[in-house]
This record gives sequence, structure tokens and C-alpha cells, in this order.
Amino acid sequence: MRYVLITPARNESAFIEKTLESMIRQTAPPLRWVIVDDGSTDKTAETVEHYAIRSPWIELVRRPQHLYRNFAGKVRAFNAGLERIRSVDFDVIGNLDGDLSFEPDYLEFLMQRFSEDPKLGVAGTPFTEDGGYDSARDSFEGENHVAGGCQLFRRRCFEQIGGYTPNPAGGVDWIAVTTARMKGWRTRSFPEKRFHHYRTLGTAERSSVAASFSYGEKDYYLGGSPVWELFRVIYRMTKQPIDGLGLLSGYCWAAMRQIKRPVSGELMRFHRREQMKKLKTILRSLLRFKKVDNFSLLTERS
Repeated sequence: MRYVLITPARNESAFIEKTLESMIRQTAPPLRWVIVDDGSTDKTAETVEHYAIRSPWIELVRRPQHLYRNFAGKVRAFNAGLERIRSVDFDVIGNLDGDLSFEPDYLEFLMQRFSEDPKLGVAGTPFTEDGGYDSARDSFEGENHVAGGCQLFRRRCFEQIGGYTPNPAGGVDWIAVTTARMKGWRTRSFPEKRFHHYRTLGTAERSSVAASFSYGEKDYYLGGSPVWELFRVIYRMTKQPIDGLGLLSGYCWAAMRQIKRPVSGELMRFHRREQMKKLKTILRSLLRFKKVDNFSLLTERS
């Protein structure tokens, strides 16, 4: 499978060399990897240039400096990279964050999954973070969700969903994957591999409590069920009470302000149906005194 990658990067000098080293060691490198420096004020661009000299399939695109970091900006940076590969004949396109590392056969493994399954629209893997976090174990997104850190799309799928939605408050990766699934594509996170994420999710240029508040807001405006959110808050409070309160506060604050949702009614209903299926599976397991398999919630059978 022929693939291309795009990396929107802003002030990633602390980590981007780890991603660059992982990429140049890949057993199956991409046709093109466009790294878009989105107005960094650190040494991000200089680090990328150093590697691009040695690897002609790496291209650096510079965007002007700006004051704010948000997810709409990330999508605009991604689209700037997309313009650079319009003429390339590829089968798969991926978003790759600039603060990751992974094994040398990581992308070859994922390309093989696309080759084996023509219905596979979006593919990726779970991820780990410092401190022992593993998204396959510690998140309830499950194997049907593909984390935005490394998110690969079959080209036809990416075009059918209209690419990424430039929503300033976030959720762009979730909207893309869930829309693909709603349109009949298979979306899968393969547990045989992991990528390591060096910055705790959502904490770029803010604290973990602020990130939790933001996630609560996002849960509301992406159409999440209040029933699901209540159980999510309870679960989070058993791990990190302050973060759990931040999550609840964000959801309630967004609900009180009735923040405009960037998702369609159809997508919101689809999302809530999936959440209720997950919740039923969790409660069924608890009533039977069985361990809850977070990763396989939507594939378990009653």
C-alpha cells in the first residue's frame, strides 16, 4: 500500500526528534511525509530541516507565527500539507503527531492491515504514555476508535467523510473516525502494536485539570450522553478525583451555556447508541462479577 503522512507541528522541539528517528527507521517508509511547522517559536523547523536533508521524502512547510494553539489551526495546518501531496498517487493518508515514537515495522504492519481488508477505512493502534498509561486498558474508547496521534485513512474513506472538521475546541479526530464508521467503513485500533505519546493528551500549553475541563466540554458538544458522562466522571474520580471534578464541571458548564454542537443530529444519535451499548456491556460484566474489557466493549456479545 502506498501511503503519505502529514504532521502539523507547533513548538514540538522537545519531542519531534523522537518521531523523526522512528520514521527514518521504518521498514516501509511513506511516499511523502509533509511536516507543517505551524508558527513554532522554538527549534521545531530547524530540527525537521536537519532530517529532511538526509531523507528526500520528508518535506517541511512553514506557516507564519500566530498567538493561539487550537484544533481548527491544526486542521488548517494539516490541509496546508494536504495541498502538497495532491499530485501524489497514494492509497492511504495519515495524520501523525510530532510527539510520538514507535517500532520500525509499525507502519508496515498497518499497511498490511489495509491490504487485507478492503472495508477498513481508518486504522491505528492503542498508545502508551509515561507513568504506565495504556489506552487499551485505561480508556473506554475501545478498538473501534483510532487515536488521533497516528490516524490512517484509506483515501476513499477520507474523501467520503470530507476530511477533518476544523472545530476550534477539538474532537477533530473523533468526528472523523465516528463519521467513517457511521458511513459503513470499518475503523480499527490494532492491539498488537503501540505508539508512545510523550505529552499527556490534551495538556499542550495547559494543566491537566484544565485539560479535563476541556474534555468535559468536548463530551457535551460532541453529543455525548449525560448518562454515559456520569459514569465516566465516577470512574475518573476513582483514579484522579480532581480531574474527575474537572470533567464534570466542563460538561455541566457547556450544557448550561448550550454550546453549539459541531456534529449533525445523525452523528450524535449514532454516537449515543454506541455509548449505551458500551454501558450495557460494562454493567452486565459488573453484575456477573467479570472483569470489564475496556478495549472490546462494542465487540462483546451478550
